[in-house]
Amino acid sequence: QVQLVESGGGLVQPGGSLRLSCVASGIDFSYYTMGWYRQAPGKQRELVATISSGGFTQYVDSVKGRFTISRDNAKNMAYLQMNTLKPEDTATYYCNIYSPNGTLKWGQGTQVTVSS
Repeated sequence: QVQLVESGGGLVQPGGSLRLSCVASGIDFSYYTMGWYRQAPGKQRELVATISSGGFTQYVDSVKGRFTISRDNAKNMAYLQMNTLKPEDTATYYCNIYSPNGTLKWGQGTQVTVSS
């Protein structure tokens, strides 16, 4: 059974940092490009960052230089280090595969709120 479980969100002040974690089960994790996505209230879900099976990373312009995606294939885990957080980063964050064939069943996500 495929399962994605995100954790690490919370309330943080502008300029603060958080590290999100995602553990995947039921898939050949090391094979897939993994992505972190986010969805703010009233907005569509957007792709934030991806990391290929070989470690190549890409970011949406709004988070470049602030967020770092990483993975540990031995643990079936993906991470998103978020620094210099801004109020506009407030959203529910999800991990999933990044594939032209679509995504897996979404997990529950983890809420990130950036507010003073």
